[in-house]
Amino acid sequence: MDDKKKLLAEADEAYGELQKAVADVDERQASAVWLGTWGVREILVHITGWEREMVPAFARIGRGEAAYPAGTYDDFDAWNARFVEERKGVKLADVLVELETTHRDFIRAADALPAAAFATGGAARDLFEGTGPQHYREHAGQIREWHARA
Repeated sequence: MDDKKKLLAEADEAYGELQKAVADVDERQASAVWLGTWGVREILVHITGWEREMVPAFARIGRGEAAYPAGTYDDFDAWNARFVEERKGVKLADVLVELETTHRDFIRAADALPAAAFATGGAARDLFEGTGPQHYREHAGQIREWHARA
């Protein structure tokens, strides 16, 4: 199995972990703030925001261009705040639908790239891992820990 197939499979597995972590979270729980100024809703909005940003980045990679102009995402905190502010007050059910739709778009955009883009040092590899499987696992773990304490 090539790196691309392995990474796509890893993303599916990690996304399943995230879905499982939020499966029993209700609207009230999703509104509880426990990670700085965020709760589950904001974490999911944040994930969706980064996935949405990477879809056109993957398209640019596919055209042989840079994923995005240098410096675009240097201020991660500002981007995270923007994502969350744009979706403030959205109900958890809608956030979950957006997450699923954006995830499918993210995977489809990545899958359209050649396998070479996912090889070590490939143009898409770090973006995909950081926005996909690593990101899902990071936040799924945080949500599981929170849920165990709550």
